[in-house]
Amino acid sequence: MIKDAAPIPGDPLLGEVAVVTGASRGIGAAVAIELARLGADIGLVQRGAAADTRVEIERLGRRVHVVRADVGDGEAAMRAVDEVGDVFGRLDVAVANAGTTVRGPALELPLDDFKRTIDVNLTGVFAVSQAAARRFLASGSPGRIVHIASVLSFQGGINVCAYAASKGGVAQLTRALANEWAPLGIRVNAVAPGYVANDLTLALREDPQRYADISARIPAGRWATVEEIALAVAWLASPAAAYVHGHVLAVDGGWLAR
Repeated sequence: MIKDAAPIPGDPLLGEVAVVTGASRGIGAAVAIELARLGADIGLVQRGAAADTRVEIERLGRRVHVVRADVGDGEAAMRAVDEVGDVFGRLDVAVANAGTTVRGPALELPLDDFKRTIDVNLTGVFAVSQAAARRFLASGSPGRIVHIASVLSFQGGINVCAYAASKGGVAQLTRALANEWAPLGIRVNAVAPGYVANDLTLALREDPQRYADISARIPAGRWATVEEIALAVAWLASPAAAYVHGHVLAVDGGWLAR
């Protein structure tokens, strides 16, 4: 972890339960591990087994339950959230992180690829959020929902029209749900990562010219780590952000300020 990325002190989520989608690797895995470090038991939802993430959570002394589901199937995503709540007997935090992308010129993009991106990145986020909110209300306890947006929630990008459209939708969904659910005691926010050194950006980082161009535009002078994104998510899920509703927090090294 970058030395300036100081962990949140204490166990502010002790005794709580969080569900994290897309938790087998990258940002999702880092988020799940950070929430466990803060005291939460964790439900992991993804298509794979998430064995490494599970080991790290158990090493922290927290309980973990894995649900293998494709969040691109909205009904399956909702069932997965409910399963986590049923297994642990409660649900306090939902992090809708699972995402996908396809790169290429819009003129050549297959319609099925566009639809798949929207299904996973936007419809899946809504399905997870709705299922979580219903459980929060049924239990009579306040809940927190954190979406993973993107700097492409604000910009169009290049050769990523489906991803940009989906993440723009995530930012607006965050605001719309916050408007409806804040009066019910449910906090809905989002983190908008900039360029992160993870699997999703591998193609960009392997293109010497694109990597150099992007890196030169980041005021902080480097790409983010997944742990830095996880710390922002954890803050929004913690009591420290109790009065934060409908906010899309850019964690981008200054990219959007450039």
